[in-house]
Amino acid sequence: MIEWKETMTESFEMVVGLEVHVQLATKTKLFCACSNDGFGAPPNSRVCPVCTGQPGALPVLNKKAVELAFKAALALNGKLAHKSIFARKNYFYPDLPKAYQISQYDEPFCLGGEVPLRLKDGKTKIVELARIHMEEDAGKLLHAIGSQALNYSLVDFNRGGVPLIEIVSKPEIFSSDEAYAYLNSLKEILQYAGVSNCDMEKGEMRCDANISLRPKGSKKLGTRAEIKNLNSFKNVKDALEYEFLRQADVLSSGGKIIQETRLWNGKETVSMRSKEEAHDYRYFPDPDLVPIDITPEWSEKIKSEIPELPQARRERFVSDYHLSPYEAEVLVSDRVISDYFIQVLKSSEAQNDAEVLAKLIMNIPDFTPIAPEQMASLVALCRQKTITINQAKELYPEILESKKDPKILVEEKGLAQVLDEKILRNWVQEALASNPKAILDIKGGKKQAAGALVGAVMKLSKGKANPALVNKLIFEGIDKA
Repeated sequence: MIEWKETMTESFEMVVGLEVHVQLATKTKLFCACSNDGFGAPPNSRVCPVCTGQPGALPVLNKKAVELAFKAALALNGKLAHKSIFARKNYFYPDLPKAYQISQYDEPFCLGGEVPLRLKDGKTKIVELARIHMEEDAGKLLHAIGSQALNYSLVDFNRGGVPLIEIVSKPEIFSSDEAYAYLNSLKEILQYAGVSNCDMEKGEMRCDANISLRPKGSKKLGTRAEIKNLNSFKNVKDALEYEFLRQADVLSSGGKIIQETRLWNGKETVSMRSKEEAHDYRYFPDPDLVPIDITPEWSEKIKSEIPELPQARRERFVSDYHLSPYEAEVLVSDRVISDYFIQVLKSSEAQNDAEVLAKLIMNIPDFTPIAPEQMASLVALCRQKTITINQAKELYPEILESKKDPKILVEEKGLAQVLDEKILRNWVQEALASNPKAILDIKGGKKQAAGALVGAVMKLSKGKANPALVNKLIFEGIDKA
C-alpha cells in the first residue's frame, strides 16, 4: 500500500474526467430484433446473425433507442446535432464478433451538456459535458464457471449489440467526492427521464475514469491514466483516491506518469496496457447505416416528453409544499417514492398534508407504498390529531397487510385520541392533585416538570389523551391554582 504523506494533498490537485456508459431502456437491441434483457439469461440465448456478425447480415437502427438517446441529451441540456453518423471502431478482441464496434466518432448526436452537483458542504457545481454518443455494447468474456476457474475463455454474446450511450465529461472534477456526486446526479436525471434503469449490478451503468495530477495552482493538465472495471460508485471513489496517491508518490519522487489503462481490483490500480489513441482504432463511417437527421419538430416532441427533473422537483417541494431541503432531498432521491408522494397529495383533502406525509414516508422503515387513498386517509387522521404520527407508524404494517381503510382499523383498535377538553380537564385535575411537587417545581420555573404530569394523564387515559392539548391544559390549571 502506498504511504500517504501530507505533502501530497498540499502539492497536487487531481483532475478527473468520467466516461459513463448507460444502457438504454429499449425492448430490443440497437441494430437487431434480439431482446434487450440478456442479464441473467442463459448464455448466447439473446443472439442472431446481426449481433453475432454473421456474413451478409445487415444492421437496422432501433428508432426507440435514438429517441431515448436524444431524450437523455436534452435532459442534460446538451445540443443535438442536426446530422450524426455511425462509425466503425476497429479492434480485434474475442468479445467483438465483427472485429469492429459500431459507435460514433467525429459526428456524435450530441455536443455539450451539463450535470449539476450537490456537494456535502451544501455547495453546488456544474460539470460540463464534452459529448454524448451512441454505440453498441460488446459481448462478455467468461473465465470461470461458478467457482471453477478455466484455462480458456468462453464468450457470451447476450450483451453484444445492446444499445448504449456514452456520456463524456470535461476534466472538471477535482476530487473523489465530486466524482461520486456527479455519478449520483447523472443517474438520478437519467432515471427520472426514463432513459435507463441505471442498475449497476446488471451492468446498465458503467464508468471509466481518466485521472491526472497537476501542481496546485497550475492550469496545465498532467499525463492521465484511465481506470477501468469501476462497477460501483464506491469503486470509483476508492480507485480515484488510490490513483491520486500512486501518481503523487511517483511525481514526488521525481518520476514521470505514463499514459496507460489501469484496472481496479478492489484494492489498487494495476497496469493493463498503454492507452490507445483515436487513430489506433482506424474509425471510418459505417457504410451500412445512413446518417441520423433530426428535425426541429422531432426534437420538440422528444423534449415535451421529458418529465419534471430532480432539481426542479426538489425546489418545488420546498417552495410549494414547505418541506425542508433535507426532506425534499430524501424524497426526490427515489423517483418512485416522489411520484407516490405527489399522487397521495392529489388524493388528499388538505394541502398542508405534505409535511405530515413526508414525515410518515421518511420514518417508516423499509417503506412500501399502500394505495394512495389509504395513505391520504392515514395522513388525515394524523392532521386531525385522531392519532399521532408514532401511532400511524406502528399501524402501518397492518394497513399494508390487511388493505383496510386506516379509519376502520383505528376504530377497531380503539386508538383514536381523546380531544374532548371536558374529559381531558378531569384527567388533568386528577394528575395535578396527585403531583403537588410537580406543581411547585413548575411555579418555581422548572417547566420541564410538566413532563411528569403529562405522563400521569397519559396513564390515566391509557395513552389516548392528546399530549399537546394536555400540556396546554396543565399550565392553564396551574395558573388557576
